[in-house]
Amino acid sequence: MGWIMPGTVLAAQREKDGDGERMLRSLYLGGDISLAQVAAVTGLEPYTVQNWVKRGFLTAPIGKKYSLNQLCRIININMLRGVFSLERTCGLLGYINGRLNDHTDDIISDADLYFMFISLAARAQQLTRPEACDRILVEMLRDYAEPYPGAKERVSNVLKVMLTAYLAARMRNSADRMLTQMEEETKKS
Repeated sequence: MGWIMPGTVLAAQREKDGDGERMLRSLYLGGDISLAQVAAVTGLEPYTVQNWVKRGFLTAPIGKKYSLNQLCRIININMLRGVFSLERTCGLLGYINGRLNDHTDDIISDADLYFMFISLAARAQQLTRPEACDRILVEMLRDYAEPYPGAKERVSNVLKVMLTAYLAARMRNSADRMLTQMEEETKKS
């Protein structure tokens, strides 16, 4: 079944684990991408991305080109901003990666975080109980090398918050569509 990858406008196959990651990585076969390409992937206006750079939410592009990690940071922020304020979203990302405009203190790359998240989100239908999510996270983070003790738990906690926010946004959008339909039906009668 197709789905729009969270934080993007790209369609991927939910059932094919790694399909979204392959799709995003393929954008980088020719090197880093332009702001116009970032905007095309995320559906954001270019000035929004430039504003986030100015506000220190991500590092500045090098030679007006964005790396995969920068794109994934933008996607993560874009996905979460529908649920949290930008400041809270960046606080969540800072919980695992310190200063957002400095990658030297990161405990996980933004790309790895996003790819883990979309794998988790693709399995969301199977996650009817919290312990199922914990089991999947343990499996996903099995090979993660902690830069310091407790880093794995921080990444796991952030992924849980991201998943909950994503699911909440989907439910809110569904409720909004239902309410709009009811309002339109009421106007007709």
